[in-house]
Amino acid sequence: MSSAAVQAQKLVTPSSFVTLTVPIVVLIAAVSTGNKVLLDYTHVICGGTWTGIDLFMGLVMSRIMKGLTPEARTEVIKRLVPVMLFLMPALASVAITAGIYLAQWEGLLNFQSPLIIAAGIIVTILTIQGFGILMPTEISIFLELIKGNPNRDKVVRLGMRNIKISGSQAIFQIALIYVMANIAMVA
Repeated sequence: MSSAAVQAQKLVTPSSFVTLTVPIVVLIAAVSTGNKVLLDYTHVICGGTWTGIDLFMGLVMSRIMKGLTPEARTEVIKRLVPVMLFLMPALASVAITAGIYLAQWEGLLNFQSPLIIAAGIIVTILTIQGFGILMPTEISIFLELIKGNPNRDKVVRLGMRNIKISGSQAIFQIALIYVMANIAMVA
């Protein structure tokens, strides 16, 4: 087995796959059974966890990481990347998909509604940031980490960038929660 494969096995554990699959399985179960309570719970728990993690990353981790040595930053990022690489796409995808299903099931998915349009714009921004910036950067970090001699400066630079972008995602998520609260008030 190559050293990159060994490094990958150390970084990606069975729990990495659990964090990816559990939200997706619960979403599939809720949609396939038509269980609106389970779907609502899935939407709220995934969306809340996604928002909470982004707030934590932006407000707390960014400050903590600034005070660490480059070696310590690398170690934190090395442990953070495999979790974030699997957890965040699952949370984001499931929260968004569950929200769309809920809006549809409750008859709120009216593309003429300014609130639905605002929610769609915010979700589009979050999706572009998440899948167009954060995830590719996480993959780049991961690929660098599994090298025999990873470039620590590159890992730290990319990791810090993702932490800051996570913080900006939290702002959009708070705006989305505001829009969704207003949608709920109309319903």
